[in-house]
Amino acid sequence: MRQKFGYLALPLLMAAALTTQARADGETIAVFTKNQTNPFFQTVRVGADNMAKSLNAKTLQYIPTKPDSIPEQLSQIEDVVVKKPSAIVFTPVDYKAMVPGVEKINEAKIPVVNITDRSAGGKFLSFVGADDYSLGLETARFLLKTLGGKGNIVIIEGVKGSLTNVDRVRGFNDALKESAGAKLLASQPGNYQRLQALQVMENLMQSNSQIDGVLAANDAMAVGAIEALDGANRKAQVIGINGTKEAIDAIKSGKLLASGDYNGFAQGCLGTMMAIRSLRSQPVINEIVLKPTVITKDNYQPFDVPLEQRTCPTFEDAGKLSAK
Repeated sequence: MRQKFGYLALPLLMAAALTTQARADGETIAVFTKNQTNPFFQTVRVGADNMAKSLNAKTLQYIPTKPDSIPEQLSQIEDVVVKKPSAIVFTPVDYKAMVPGVEKINEAKIPVVNITDRSAGGKFLSFVGADDYSLGLETARFLLKTLGGKGNIVIIEGVKGSLTNVDRVRGFNDALKESAGAKLLASQPGNYQRLQALQVMENLMQSNSQIDGVLAANDAMAVGAIEALDGANRKAQVIGINGTKEAIDAIKSGKLLASGDYNGFAQGCLGTMMAIRSLRSQPVINEIVLKPTVITKDNYQPFDVPLEQRTCPTFEDAGKLSAK
């Protein structure tokens, strides 16, 4: 009887051991971000790395050398389909143009989590992002409140047509509609790039003698606008979005009025967590949309922590962080 039991149990035990090993550790998570120029995506990558390390998995980073390049990200998808990682955490460089790429990932049966920019198509285990409209609305409201509900305002937009830009700028404009004393002078793209925003701001200052407030759709452009203002020895209140380290430093020094916390670190952590939990047959949250927070000189301290020293949220925290 014992011999029979042992004969039957051995394959089962071996199978169980292999299954446990496959589920327990060693997964490879391919993390796709949009560029190396926007500090926000560095926070995403550090968050993903931290979560993977804590769960004994590893990451492969896929970053276009040309910022937000659609052809390059499509080529990277071709590469990742061949390499077949355990799962993918994916930020599309363009939420519509990358749908065929997502469909290739789906066809290859590689599990994929969507973070930051919500894809217009394809099948995902989960979405982790932030409420761009609320971030635009609340940061603009804070700027207008600081200005007493009046003044000449300019908007520096991100990439035209990108979902984050559409929603953030819609939030900016809705806040402006609430302040009858505020006047929108111009709304021009800086493509989420610091240098381009600097040049846009220089041009706007040449054609407008008085600018009181700048609504920038990300922190990199806000810093570019501040550099342009400093170069022309002019003053205006500036806000950004993303809550990057350079934004926190600028808030501390009084250069930047505020930034909306886009929480890239948590997005990287949670996206990677959901991918690994799915691989280990653990429950996942289908959608996590992080609540907006306006970071100012009065509340920046919790955000003034080096990335390497931050701790990823737990699975139990994930639901509490979500606005939905």
